[in-house]
Amino acid sequence: MKGDLTVSVESWPIAGGFTISRGTKTEATVVVAEIRTGAHLGRGECVPYARYGETVEGIRNEIAGLADKVAHGLSREELATLLPAGAARNALDCALWDLEAKEKGRSVRELAGLSVPKPLVTAYTLSLGTPDAMREAARKAAHRQLLKVKLGGDGDAERIAAVREGAPNARVIVDANEGWSPADIETLLAACADAGVELVEQPLPADADEVLANIHRPITVCADESIHDRASLTGLSARYDAINIKLDKTGGLTEALALSKAARQDGIKVMVGCMLATSLAMAPAMLIAQDAEWVDLDGPLLLARDRQPGLRYEGSEVFPPEPGLWG
Repeated sequence: MKGDLTVSVESWPIAGGFTISRGTKTEATVVVAEIRTGAHLGRGECVPYARYGETVEGIRNEIAGLADKVAHGLSREELATLLPAGAARNALDCALWDLEAKEKGRSVRELAGLSVPKPLVTAYTLSLGTPDAMREAARKAAHRQLLKVKLGGDGDAERIAAVREGAPNARVIVDANEGWSPADIETLLAACADAGVELVEQPLPADADEVLANIHRPITVCADESIHDRASLTGLSARYDAINIKLDKTGGLTEALALSKAARQDGIKVMVGCMLATSLAMAPAMLIAQDAEWVDLDGPLLLARDRQPGLRYEGSEVFPPEPGLWG
């Protein structure tokens, strides 16, 4: 599809702060790609992630560098040969899907041959803090069906016990963000199992996760930093029971659809997650999330404000996007 490409960088304030094992953020910085052709506009949003060597300026330049290709009719298939899996490709891939849907007057769901999307229960994330602070945060969020708890340091067993005290009836998953060590992994997995946790996400560093293949895993262990696209799926089932599919890692909806299918064929469960971003980044992920066992698309709920129109959140449910947003 031929079109004019524009790229912008936006900052969205976070409600309070957001802390994981790698530090605290007070705003979400996103890069938005827009492709216009005639009366139609396709949009895609991505989040550059330093953990993967990405910078805001670098991702903006990667996207802008394909302006001539877009002007001459860049396809999603060609895009996959020009950019690696990552944030830049995600923004362009999702913009191309959005543009095609608007040009053809059909939804992305129809174009991709997917079933009609339905509302989903999404996790609500609790930031890393002291056990007392996390107990109080859990108490305030105890009405939500599914809580995602950020861990990743000394005292994690106490933190997860405190969260369970604060929210005794909620389903709980945890994300260690590579913060545990091989020496502690079995003890901490047992502590999570004792607290009724369903899933632990990326407990060990991606380059030191081989120990997971040789221990008893009492609950589901999910890969995040250890999985990006289909190329990194090989051999993963020996170490992990599930994968977290994020469009900023796969490089867009196109690869995410293929990765989800491949994971199912390998007997691996699927979680669909997000970076801290607006509803424009969540909207394409809603299509992948329809068949996922766990959904974590609460990014806009953690912001002080979201773009309008945005996704509709009611209680623990998030609803499929309207065409005015994406798709």
